[in-house]
Amino acid sequence: MEASFRRRLSKVVGNISDICRRGLFRVLSFGPIPQHIAFIMDGNRRFARYRNMKQGSGHQVGFLALMSILRYCYELGVKYVTIYAFSIDNFKRRPEEVQVVMDLMLEKIEGLLNEGSIVKEYGLKVNFLGNLELLPTRVKRAAEKVMAATEGNSKAILSICVAYTSTDEIVHAVQESYKEKLSKISLTSLDKCDSEQSIITLPDLEKHMYTIGCPDPEILVRTSGETRLSNFLLWQTTFCFLLSPNCLWPEISLKHLVWAILEYQHVQPYLDRKRRAMLGTP
Repeated sequence: MEASFRRRLSKVVGNISDICRRGLFRVLSFGPIPQHIAFIMDGNRRFARYRNMKQGSGHQVGFLALMSILRYCYELGVKYVTIYAFSIDNFKRRPEEVQVVMDLMLEKIEGLLNEGSIVKEYGLKVNFLGNLELLPTRVKRAAEKVMAATEGNSKAILSICVAYTSTDEIVHAVQESYKEKLSKISLTSLDKCDSEQSIITLPDLEKHMYTIGCPDPEILVRTSGETRLSNFLLWQTTFCFLLSPNCLWPEISLKHLVWAILEYQHVQPYLDRKRRAMLGTP
C-alpha cells in the first residue's frame, strides 16, 4: 500500500515538474534560442575522487547528467548539440583508465539504438567527430553503425567528439584540401592550370572540417569552473558565448542550462553585431 502511494506521488510530482519546465521553456522562447550549444564535460574524475567512488563511476554519473541535459536542450528547441567526449590527449592517461572509459563508451554507443533511447525518442542524427582511426576497433565499428542507422534522421543533431582535438581537425582539413587541389591539377596540364586553382581558400578548409553541415555554436559551456577551451572547436567559436559554471559535469542541471540561455540572450545582440561586422553582412 505504501509502495503504491509512493509511486503515485512520484508520478504526480514528475508531472508537475514537467509542466513547470515546459512553462519555463515557453518564457525563455520569447528571447532568442540558440540553434547550437556545445559542452565540454569537465569534472567526471574529480566528482568520483571527491566522493571516494571507484574508477569510472564519475563517467557513469556524467552520462546520466548528459542524458538530462540533452533532453532539456531538445525540449527547448536547440537543434544541434556537440559534446567533447574524449580528446586525443586523453589517450596519454594511464592505460587502465583509458580502457575503463573505452568500455563505458562502447556500452553507451551500443545503447543508443535501443528502443526507448534518447535517439529513438527525439529522432536524433548522431555524428562521431574526430580521428576515429585512433579508437579501438569495436568502439569505431559501433560508432559507424550508429551513424549509418541515424543518417536519415533530421529532427535534431547530436555530435560526439571522440579522439578529437581542434588542431587535428584543422590539419585534417588542410591535408584533405591539398589532396583535392592536387587531384584537380593532375587532370589538367600545368601550363593550363590557373594559379588560383591551386590556392587553398577558406571555403576549401571549411568543407573538410569534421563539423561540416553544423552551424557554429552560439554557446559553449565548460563545467568545473575551468576557462580553457582545451583544443575544442577553436575554429568554430569565434563568435561563441563562453560560460564556465563551477559545478562538475555530473552536477550540471536544468538551472545551469537556463542560466546559460539567459546570459546568452543578454549578449546575443552584441555578438550578432560583431559577427555581421566581421563577415561584412548588413
